Amino acid sequence: MLDIEVIEDPAAAEASLDPIRTRILQELAEPASATQLAAKVGLPRQKVNYHLKALESHGLVELVEERKKGNVTERILRATAASYLISPAALASVAPDPRRFADRFSAFWLLALAGRTVQEMGKLIAGAAAAKKKLASFAIDGEITFRTATDRAAFAEELGVAVTRLVDKYHDGGSGTPAGRAGAGATAAGGRKHRLVVVLHPALKTPKELKEKDQGND
Repeated sequence: MLDIEVIEDPAAAEASLDPIRTRILQELAEPASATQLAAKVGLPRQKVNYHLKALESHGLVELVEERKKGNVTERILRATAASYLISPAALASVAPDPRRFADRFSAFWLLALAGRTVQEMGKLIAGAAAAKKKLASFAIDGEITFRTATDRAAFAEELGVAVTRLVDKYHDGGSGTPAGRAGAGATAAGGRKHRLVVVLHPALKTPKELKEKDQGND
């Protein structure tokens, strides 16, 4: 079972968005039969079986084992992942294209970049899983509080300079050695290109912060 599976097929995305099937996928984090699921979700076994067949046909649940009970064969199923994420590829004709915006101060460009990340990582994870290899990735997630908008702008500017400096230092532009590391020796032929995305956006307010703001407006 994957930690997260990215859904690219439109039909699979549609199937996963049905509230009942979403509940079934949640329950199938642990293997279960249609009879066991029926008791958990409060539906007749026949109706649960109908939804299970739809989910299985789209590769969202998988058979774990079959158990013989007299003349009946009980199928034990589980979800293929603990969580699911729908890729922009499922809406290919209207998916955001980062090339349309290319403005580092645009919130829409940030969304387009995030969408591309979901799409590309979904394909990479699937490929790594099929090849039974570990996928090399790295991420940083944190929060920073700025006293003023001027401080935020200064931080963004310094961050951009620092990232550019690191890119210039380590990027192999095809010369055989990374820029700024001429004495480090030649890089391996056919170096692997990596995607670098750095984002900065306001954090969502917590319920407590929203309540305090409302009280302050009274």
